[in-house]
Amino acid sequence: MQSKGLLGQLIQNLCILPGVGPKTAQRMAFYLLQRNRNGAKILAETLVDAIDKIGHCQQCRTFTEQTLCEVCTDNSRDSSVLCIVESSADVWVIDQATVFKGHYFVLHGRLSPLDGIGPDQLGLDLLEQRLSSGEIKELILATNSTVEGEATAYFIGEVAKKHQVPASRIAHGVPMGGELEFIDSGTLSHAFNGRREIS
Repeated sequence: MQSKGLLGQLIQNLCILPGVGPKTAQRMAFYLLQRNRNGAKILAETLVDAIDKIGHCQQCRTFTEQTLCEVCTDNSRDSSVLCIVESSADVWVIDQATVFKGHYFVLHGRLSPLDGIGPDQLGLDLLEQRLSSGEIKELILATNSTVEGEATAYFIGEVAKKHQVPASRIAHGVPMGGELEFIDSGTLSHAFNGRREIS
């Protein structure tokens, strides 16, 4: 009985969100129905509106309501420096946490032949067109530090090399405030291999 009807459907559908299991979905559903029905209506309307109106920027492929996103139309940013990221969420994180004032290119994934994700699925043909135009003077590879992320960065680095565009990889290693005894061996090894001279 509990899994049937609209309430059961609501709980089940909330489970599609990352990190939301059945118990959390149940708490969310009961909260919205018991305490915030107006908020639930606004959430539902906003969600439908976002699905209908948000697409991809034609230049960088991040999420936007316009043909070109705010970053790509911002004349104060350096369009000759391009940061490659795996997702639109990465654009938000980098923009909030750094002083990066270049442009982005969003892959919407990473190379994973076992999952059928190759260069075509990541829009690398579009990236190569931009690199061949001569407009890009520097490429920053900010893919995740996973096997697939590293393979993707290496592949894009080779494409950049072919077009004589210098490419760099963001540093990975010990986080600020991190204590060595709590760092895993893979991260610590990466940090040692990526060490740099103190200036």
